[in-house]
Amino acid sequence: MRQRLRDGFAPAHTWVIEVGGAFAGCVSLRPAEDAHWLEHFYLAPHLQGSGIGTAVLRGLLKRSDRDGVAVRLNVLQGSPARRLYERHGFTLETEDPVDVFMVREPGAVGRGRAVADPTALLG
Repeated sequence: MRQRLRDGFAPAHTWVIEVGGAFAGCVSLRPAEDAHWLEHFYLAPHLQGSGIGTAVLRGLLKRSDRDGVAVRLNVLQGSPARRLYERHGFTLETEDPVDVFMVREPGAVGRGRAVADPTALLG
C-alpha cells in the first residue's frame, strides 16, 4: 500500500482529512479522461466506522455529480471498505486476484447517511 501511494501521489488532487484540528487521514480525487479516480482514501483506524469516511466520500461524490463525472476506484479484495463504496452507489466493474475495480455513475443513488457539510472535514 505504501508503494502504491508513492507511485500515484498527486498533491494537486489530494486532501488531508482533519478531525478536531488533528490529522485523521487523506484522500485523492484525480481527474482522468472519462472519470475521476478516488485513490489513497486512508482514515486512521481508531476513526473508522465513526461516519467520517462516509462524510468525506459523500462530499467528493457530490462534487463529481455536480460535474456530471463518473468516479472509479479500486479496493483490495476482502477489504471492508468495499461495503462503504457499495452503499454509495459503486458497482463492480472488474476484479483480479488483488483488486476489485468499481465505478459510480453521476447521480447514482447510494444508501449513505446525510451530513450537513461533508467537505468541512477536508483540509
